[in-house]
Amino acid sequence: MSSTLPVRHLLLAVAVVAVWGTNFVVIKLALAQLPPLLLATLRFSFALLPAVFFLKRPAVPWRNLATYGLLIGAGQFGLLFIAMNGHISPGLASLVIQTQVFFTIGMAMRSADERVQPVQWVALMLAAAGLVTIATHTDGSTTRLGLAIVLVAAFCWSCGNMASRRAGRVNMLAYVVWASAFSIPPLLVLSLVIEGPARIATALAEADAVAWGAVLWQSVGNTLFGYAVWGWLLARHPAATITPMALLVPVFGMASSAWWLSEPLPGWKLAAAALVLGGLALNLLWPRVRAAWSRNPPV
Repeated sequence: MSSTLPVRHLLLAVAVVAVWGTNFVVIKLALAQLPPLLLATLRFSFALLPAVFFLKRPAVPWRNLATYGLLIGAGQFGLLFIAMNGHISPGLASLVIQTQVFFTIGMAMRSADERVQPVQWVALMLAAAGLVTIATHTDGSTTRLGLAIVLVAAFCWSCGNMASRRAGRVNMLAYVVWASAFSIPPLLVLSLVIEGPARIATALAEADAVAWGAVLWQSVGNTLFGYAVWGWLLARHPAATITPMALLVPVFGMASSAWWLSEPLPGWKLAAAALVLGGLALNLLWPRVRAAWSRNPPV
């Protein structure tokens, strides 16, 4: 594996995080026509079909696929779409959902019976300060309820990460596609119960090219392109080289929301973003810095 990214690979990585980041604007556009749980159902339906017929099922237990599908489908995206349906702005949603990093690291350390290092406490406090900043500046576009729902969605994402870790080294694209089969049923049932058949029928009948394009952007772009390219890059470069690129997701998310949806970026929002991203960067990059120091101690 090479730790140096060729320009083409770097551009591919940037393309993936750009798709993942701008997807929050796409979600907002889709929610203007489709109710959140129906949108989530369609997202995973198009991620599953027809790709499932071309990708071999990963050699993992069905229970593992079901766990991941439920957590990511009904948990992460179902809750995220509900929150973005009037409770939190796309830019802030793209930022807050990244707190899954802290949940994932915390659960991984607990399962390994490891102690939290001082630098990780600093990183957590930075991110927490950013979240407090958001909570104290809620307005019509972002509410404390929306913030709380996205945090629960981030927790579900981290639990899904733990499930995928237990699956071992698998083709992640195939894993996500097959797991989508378990995301669809609970989302569809919840949509029928909460949103109702009449609203679903009306939304499907009235959805225009923008709505369907948004669904395809999430399923084909976000899932099939994103996971395929990300997995391809991880197979050729160390995770420590590729993973920090994900820090650009909220950057693209907030920038595209400001540009396309005219989401304001006041000083407090930029400060909150700096605190959360600073905490995330410290958590992701500190192991590399520590390893470099151990090889070449500073004089």
